[in-house]
Amino acid sequence: MKEFDKLKRLLQAAEIISEERDTDKLLIILSDLSRDLLEVDRCSIFLLNKDKKELWTKVAHGVSRITIPADKGIAGFVATTGKTLVIHDAYKDPRFNKEIDMVTGYKTRNILAIPLYDKKGNILGVFEAINKKEGTFTKEDVELFTFVGAYAASVIENSLLYKKIYDAYKEAVLRLSYAAEYKDPETYNHIVRIGLITRLIAEKSGYRKEDCENVMIASPMHDIGKIGIPDSILTKPGRLDEKEWEIMKRHTLIGYEILKDSESELLQMAAIIALEHHERWDGKGYPHGKKGKEINPFSRMTTVADVFDALTSKRPYKEPWPLEKVIDFVKENREKIFDPEFADILIENMDDVLRIKERYGD
Repeated sequence: MKEFDKLKRLLQAAEIISEERDTDKLLIILSDLSRDLLEVDRCSIFLLNKDKKELWTKVAHGVSRITIPADKGIAGFVATTGKTLVIHDAYKDPRFNKEIDMVTGYKTRNILAIPLYDKKGNILGVFEAINKKEGTFTKEDVELFTFVGAYAASVIENSLLYKKIYDAYKEAVLRLSYAAEYKDPETYNHIVRIGLITRLIAEKSGYRKEDCENVMIASPMHDIGKIGIPDSILTKPGRLDEKEWEIMKRHTLIGYEILKDSESELLQMAAIIALEHHERWDGKGYPHGKKGKEINPFSRMTTVADVFDALTSKRPYKEPWPLEKVIDFVKENREKIFDPEFADILIENMDDVLRIKERYGD
């Protein structure tokens, strides 16, 4: 590739990279860019799992995921020593693991492998370029690959940092949700299941990944307004009288007021879910008697997930309903309580729903 063509390819990639936010897609873009600039057959990004002492392919052209010991092969050597390797003849190098070629049927000729570091100088993984199409790797190739690799390392480090922050945020929100349920005869796993079942419905409905993740965290906050309901009503063993029932219904409005002023897209979603999760498809719900698609779709998903999980779970005041009875109830109440599309998705994916129930049982 001529110098002008390389510059053009870099500029094209820079424009795409500046607009992309998905970590996996960014790493694929960087691997494709390296493949084109170095004029090689394929590139692979190995990430280091320190706990398991393994390297695994986050991105790998032409193959599915590969997992190897962190101290074996070319990638293992680079990860262990932090040294860049240029291998002109892979089969003459004793560090090369021939088994992968034997399994895949691929013939590795030459390899350029560089370490990927975080900002503190710790090894994140290894970036490999395999089989230069003409000749062997040059000093310019090493410099160019190192430049792209530094950007890939930054993407990986930012992704790991974001995951830590996101996980902490998710944990805090779930525990806040449980605080609202604490006085009610519900369990922590009940709110976890609602989140996972709602996300499943969103995924099967074709919503974007970010929305699916947000609704998984937002839906467990649907009853957060119960914090504002007196214990005498919330924990009353018998049926509520008319006045008490009107007070109980206010938990939807209280939850909305608690959450509505946040600038967070996730908490704005949670506010709407808290407000609308007792609305019904036929308009006979509360607090505003909305019907059909007047109700936010994420609220409608939460309603299906919440009712299903409540009916199939044991509580101090009731035994769980048999699964067949619950499925019949959902079918009978599509277009009454439930959005028919989301009710159907729940039933059609019952195996996945039951796996969630089994994994996160009370």
